[in-house]
Amino acid sequence: MKIVLLGGDGIGPEVVAAARQVLDRVGRFEYDERRIGGCAIDATGTALPDDTLEACRGADAVLLGAVGGPKWDDPKAKVRPEQGLLGIRKALGLYANLRPVRVHPALADASPLKPERTQGVDLLFVRELTGGLYFGKPKLRERTPIGRRAVDTLEYKEDEIKRVVALAFRLAAGRRKQVTSVDKANVLESSRLWREIAEETGRDFPEVKLSHQLVDSAAMRLVSDARAFDVIVTENMFGDILTDEAAVLAGSLGLLPSASLGEGRRGLYEPIHGSAPDIAGKGIANPTGTILSAALLLRHSLGLDEEAARIESAVDRAIADGLRTADLGGKLSTSEMTDGVMARL
Repeated sequence: MKIVLLGGDGIGPEVVAAARQVLDRVGRFEYDERRIGGCAIDATGTALPDDTLEACRGADAVLLGAVGGPKWDDPKAKVRPEQGLLGIRKALGLYANLRPVRVHPALADASPLKPERTQGVDLLFVRELTGGLYFGKPKLRERTPIGRRAVDTLEYKEDEIKRVVALAFRLAAGRRKQVTSVDKANVLESSRLWREIAEETGRDFPEVKLSHQLVDSAAMRLVSDARAFDVIVTENMFGDILTDEAAVLAGSLGLLPSASLGEGRRGLYEPIHGSAPDIAGKGIANPTGTILSAALLLRHSLGLDEEAARIESAVDRAIADGLRTADLGGKLSTSEMTDGVMARL
């Protein structure tokens, strides 16, 4: 089983190295380390080198750390680290991003929200990844006689919507059998199409209850009544924003994993946090989001459900036993937190 490791930028290489240690504890895998993001720009002039993409196409799964940082943070630059991430998702046909958000009972005080708002939260975001504003054409920036002008287009096709919504229903069928489809159907034509197709798709899953929520209302409910949600499915930009908001429920971005999936078993797995350049190289990054991403990799791409569950259980026990990195108010280093998880495997 071949896994491509894309450390990327900032704390990315540190947390990917931690996850690799955990993977080595539960199995034997072949690894191939490649560049993506800012480090790839420095080395090759592009955020997604051809050799990186070919390696990923030939792998069973891809584990990524993070991309970006102040060094490459020029909005006028033609080549940016984020292009590597968007490009690999598109090239591998990874159309759905899964982001589970579960609040650990021992971390109830870690969230800025009151414990009664976060207790019992266990939801799953399914975000469409390859359509919408981020990939719309044309993209335009120009100067006009009356000032500067920019254009982005939000486009969705029927098949793009149907496949991600159907995945959300399949996942909900194995959970609490509730799907909330988030859109802006009172304003956007693309959202009206999204809602229409969600209704049609839902007829194939009569055991799953479908409800609709406008994105602004969903944002409010995430901080007021997140326990009411089971599976939330939404388009690309809405999902990008709402999942970062939902991370607050868990207490830290460093805790949360994600999986980007397509039609086959191969997927791209990464923590939802960024490259955190302010702490890069200090050895204090929280590795649990990446370790849990590795667990998702084992489950969804390699079919190793038992090993995935063991890793998740080890992380749960480590947190229950009081192990904390700095983002959670503790003092453990990245390596100490990783050792604590491995000791509980």
